[in-house]
Amino acid sequence: MDKDIKNVIILGAGPSGLALAYELIKSNKGFKPIIIEKLCVVGGLSRTVYFDNLGLDIGGHRLYTQDKYIQSIWNNFLPVQNLPSIDDEIAKREVKYPKGDLDPNLVDDVMLLRNRFSSIVYNSKFFDYPLKINFKSLSNLGFKTTVLAGFSYIKSMFSKREEKSLEDFLINRFGQVLYNIFFKDYTKKVWGVDASILSSEWGHQRIRKLSLFKTVLNALFSKILFFKKDHSLIDNFSYPKFGCSQLWNKMAEYITNNGGEIVLNSEFCEFNVNNNKIISLKYKKDNKIQEISASFFVSSIPIKDLIKGVDAPYDIKQKALNLPYRDYILAGFYLDDFKLEEKTNYKTVNNKTKDCWIYLQEPDAIAARIQFMNNWSPYLVGDCSKNYLVSLEYYANKGDDFWNLTDEKIIEIAKKEAQKYNLFDEKNVLKTFLIREENAYPSYFGTYENIEDIRGFLNSIDNLYLIGRNGQHKYNNMDEAMISGINVAREIINNGK
Repeated sequence: MDKDIKNVIILGAGPSGLALAYELIKSNKGFKPIIIEKLCVVGGLSRTVYFDNLGLDIGGHRLYTQDKYIQSIWNNFLPVQNLPSIDDEIAKREVKYPKGDLDPNLVDDVMLLRNRFSSIVYNSKFFDYPLKINFKSLSNLGFKTTVLAGFSYIKSMFSKREEKSLEDFLINRFGQVLYNIFFKDYTKKVWGVDASILSSEWGHQRIRKLSLFKTVLNALFSKILFFKKDHSLIDNFSYPKFGCSQLWNKMAEYITNNGGEIVLNSEFCEFNVNNNKIISLKYKKDNKIQEISASFFVSSIPIKDLIKGVDAPYDIKQKALNLPYRDYILAGFYLDDFKLEEKTNYKTVNNKTKDCWIYLQEPDAIAARIQFMNNWSPYLVGDCSKNYLVSLEYYANKGDDFWNLTDEKIIEIAKKEAQKYNLFDEKNVLKTFLIREENAYPSYFGTYENIEDIRGFLNSIDNLYLIGRNGQHKYNNMDEAMISGINVAREIINNGK
């Protein structure tokens, strides 16, 4: 190896790891990023899973950022469309795009601009998501509930709870009544524990600026240029023509074409540490243990997996091993008909729903969310004029009763729920898909209360850096994960001169 090339080992090829490798190469300072990835593909949780010409995102990932540098990276690989998408043409929608001649029907490397529409289903009625204070919401709630919610919200404005839990955080911003309706049961379904158990840090991380007052301001002043929206209130977003993995694959191609390396199907084993500095890393590939040396080591993998390969004090290791995560199951269906129709004047293909996501907050619903891929990208669903790609999303813990069900049983449960909520009939199903994702979401309870001690120990290792959602055990957005990788890359560049 050329002595001027400095190895940087990166665990995990998700957005943060790829962004770090990209920034190192772009610096032209002689660094060689080497990414060790457990899966056979890049993208981590933000990847698209492809079945022939169909694509399903794991959870769906909107590309939205207020960081101009991140936006420039995305658009460097996938420039924004200038002409209508195929669904715009079929639905005869008039949409304004940036001036130019980039036609998504003719060019593959393109970023689509999509309208962000989502709904909440509660008490068999549809509410806008994020929750909006408008005639539709007030009518759906009914006069009595609306009055009670109003007084409850006013009370929350003048009588603040100490924010120890996510429950405290949400009640302070929406009031007890709306919390009970829209957050209490749904939070438990998603995270497996009551909101009173989850740390308020989750709220500060994910919806730090969102409140009932904020949603009203958004409705009144969203057209004013200086009104800065929270991630939770955006009206549109970017999305690659062929799913998020299209972007990650483009970044991976850039990395490997410019001196970097991505080692797939490889699992981290342990570090070799000397004088509080990592000398080398061992990983398993093709059932063989391999070792590689580097100057710097970066981890974006779950802390509970990282700590297994670190000689840590017993109490730190046990706390890290027991950090909570929530696992995820997606039941996908390729259909020749979809029943849910659009009830507004917004034009859609075949008058089907305009929603990207539908949140199921009915008490008896097992699924948490419905994802309608046609509205993410019409190019992921085959012939969008007659076919539909839909998924029902479930949350579980590996080893619990739902997780242990067979793929076939979960597909059957999803079919029954789809029929129950009048989405489609079994006769409409052309293909089915089942995806399981472990450690999908870092959670905020249990030994999470010791996260600063755990991070403090890992950060005390001289040349080890933590990045990304899982690497930091921090439920951040995709752009924030990438920023964490870029910031560490810049630190490495400065330290490695």
